Amino acid sequence: MVKRPKELLGVAALLSLAALGGCQGEAHEAHGEHESHAHRLEATRPLRQDVAVVHDYVGQIRSSRHIELRALERGYLEDVAVNEGQWVEAGQPMFRILPRVYEAELRRAEAEAEAARLEYENTKRLADEAVVSDTELALAGARYERARAEVSLAEAHLNFTRIEAPFAGIMDRLLVREGSLVDEGELLTTLSDNSSVWVYFNVPEAEYLAYAESPAGVVGRPVRLRMANGEDFPQEGRIAAVEADFDNTTGTIAFRADFPNPTGLLRHGQTGNVLVPSPRPDALLVPQKATFEVLDHVYLFVIDEEGRVEQRRIHVAEEFEDLFVVDQGLEEQETVLLEGMRQVRAGEEVEYAFLEPEAVFSGLKVPAE
Repeated sequence: MVKRPKELLGVAALLSLAALGGCQGEAHEAHGEHESHAHRLEATRPLRQDVAVVHDYVGQIRSSRHIELRALERGYLEDVAVNEGQWVEAGQPMFRILPRVYEAELRRAEAEAEAARLEYENTKRLADEAVVSDTELALAGARYERARAEVSLAEAHLNFTRIEAPFAGIMDRLLVREGSLVDEGELLTTLSDNSSVWVYFNVPEAEYLAYAESPAGVVGRPVRLRMANGEDFPQEGRIAAVEADFDNTTGTIAFRADFPNPTGLLRHGQTGNVLVPSPRPDALLVPQKATFEVLDHVYLFVIDEEGRVEQRRIHVAEEFEDLFVVDQGLEEQETVLLEGMRQVRAGEEVEYAFLEPEAVFSGLKVPAE
């Protein structure tokens, strides 16, 4: 029997409904599988461990001896015996100012001293023969001593025309050239002894108090230096001095760290970052990936004994690359959600796989004490 069009339409409708129902059933099963997969979560506990907190401060590097070399006498610069950037030894000649005037003054002073000596010796002979009084002999002796002092003064002025390196170091830029007329006190160059360097950095008041109250104290505390290229300077330094006063405008106080510089790698005027390690015993650590932020506050999910999650605000005392040091809001024995914060809501019961803290933290960068 041939089916009428209406009957054919009814059969097609039934087939469509069956197919739709099958699709909805498959979708429901897929959704159920997704929900089940979403709640396969991982959790762990915080880890209690000794760590070293490292504070980072911008530092200014200074040579332990950095001086200005200035002309001690006025005159024409006759000789420049050094070059810019040159290493000079202690006592090495560096500059010579035209000495002719001072050489002439020295010769004149020496001649006057010789005349005063002859006068004194003649007066002494007459005094021995009672021809002149002892007073005249004393006056002749005084004139002779004054003439000798003039010789010493002339020698000093002549020596001032020769400028020598007071210590071994590196010479800076030449500020005058040979033949220049220099005045007394004019700056010629600077000299730096870089065998050791001083690094100055500013420390906030709260951190200064923490250092001062710790068993290690401040002076003598070991520090490291990170150079401008991001590499650590190979020599260890130590805090050697703390300034007397705080800067009220910034709330900081200046520290000085001393570093040996045997290869001369560091130079006066460089910058770097002083790294001050501070041991933090028995710190409570949580992975950063277990936390999230809301309005500048840090939260995590704590799972209770019944498997329900609670959103908990914590206080972060120190921050490292992979983890936080928590000092408020969390206990060591509590279980925290490790990942999947967006998949759960506060008060929801979840299923999770527990991972031992040692296994979790073994893959993180934990700073050693």
